[in-house]
Amino acid sequence: MTGEERVKVWDIGVRLFHWALVVLFTVAYLSGDDEDMLHIYAGYGVSALIAFRILWGFVGTRHARFTDFVRGPRATMAYARSMRSGKPIPYLGHNPLGGWMVIALLLSLAGACWSGLEAYAVEGHGPLAQREFRLIASAHAHGDEDGAESGQENGGDEFWEEAHEVLSNLSLALVLLHIAGVAVVSVVHREKLVKAMVTGYKNIGKP
Repeated sequence: MTGEERVKVWDIGVRLFHWALVVLFTVAYLSGDDEDMLHIYAGYGVSALIAFRILWGFVGTRHARFTDFVRGPRATMAYARSMRSGKPIPYLGHNPLGGWMVIALLLSLAGACWSGLEAYAVEGHGPLAQREFRLIASAHAHGDEDGAESGQENGGDEFWEEAHEVLSNLSLALVLLHIAGVAVVSVVHREKLVKAMVTGYKNIGKP
């Protein structure tokens, strides 16, 4: 190698999504009381970011698209073996393991957001509340007046709150695993991945 070339990898959409998600998820997790409006609005923000990233995964720039970093089992295993050998296969965008981490995080965060909305709706609040009222009204109309409301408030509330807690903790575990993975890959590939997610550029070896 005789030098390095500075190459644009991450567009402004990916970078803003990434750092906004860091802030909003941290706020949402630390303000975990479901009665806390800061927690609720942070959750709305995370939901909007997830929706944006899914859309951007189809219409964004090259390295933002799912087709660029979601690899099959063979490529993923080949990359894992190359990491163990100390000679990792280079990828300009997300490597296969990183790509699957992106998918896992999107799914777990989407699940946490949805379960949070469901729990909030059972209490009569949020965008799903009208649907909950319709379910209760339907149960009343069919003669189940005694059990309709209590069933929704007790069983439904407990289920969605527990699901929200489990998925939120799963998301945190994946975030910590992601941070560890970034540290390892940064060392093995000798790349400044955090800096690249700030500037959008990576330095690659030039022959």
